[in-house]
Amino acid sequence: MTYCVALLLDEGLVFASDTRTNAGVDQVAIFPKMNVFEVPGERVITLLTAGNLAITQAVVNRLREAIKVEDIAHLNNVGSMFEAAQLVGDVMRDVFERDAEHLKNHNTDFNASILLGGQIKGEKPRLFNIYAAGNFIETCRETPYFQIGETKYGKPIIDRVVKYNSDMMDAVKCVLISFDSTIRSNISVAAPIDLMLYRTDSLSANCRQRIEEKDPYYATIRQGWSDGLKTVFSGLPSPDWC
Repeated sequence: MTYCVALLLDEGLVFASDTRTNAGVDQVAIFPKMNVFEVPGERVITLLTAGNLAITQAVVNRLREAIKVEDIAHLNNVGSMFEAAQLVGDVMRDVFERDAEHLKNHNTDFNASILLGGQIKGEKPRLFNIYAAGNFIETCRETPYFQIGETKYGKPIIDRVVKYNSDMMDAVKCVLISFDSTIRSNISVAAPIDLMLYRTDSLSANCRQRIEEKDPYYATIRQGWSDGLKTVFSGLPSPDWC
């Protein structure tokens, strides 16, 4: 399992993903789930992946291999973010055609999902959620974020705080708190957390951070959030039903 979240704000995009992959309690490893395709000054496209690691790695590797081939569409030459989402969906379907039947024969589902966001020069930043079937949806001002993987623990926090016009650094705090809540409740999600901030029209992917378990800032907001919840809880009135 994993946890990934991406937000589309007025200021730009925020991407975050954990790095834990496990195939059982004694087969735990760290694998990055954030993949960035960049042509500096022209485009930045970021993918966050969740699900079967072999499937998502196959999709990402095919996307990277396509860039080496002339005269075909790839993430470094498509004309819009919508076309980029279509391309990733098509590759997902290709991998399904190749692997789904074999996975079924081994009692394994074709389980994969991808968040794709970024900006291509000439259009605004956009964010998509691509499903295992290759179809996808796009964010809107009313719902400016997507999550994939183990989403239920962090969703209530983001729902209460993040809006399209939220300050980017406030959104980062909220995202990290949502990760803390998820990590506390689900052993299959863990630090390090890969974080990327993309500011609208920068066309640069130079603001990236890997946050370890003992990162001083992460530790500060985790403790502050925990203490704050206890303070608020203790100040709530008790029921007088009996």
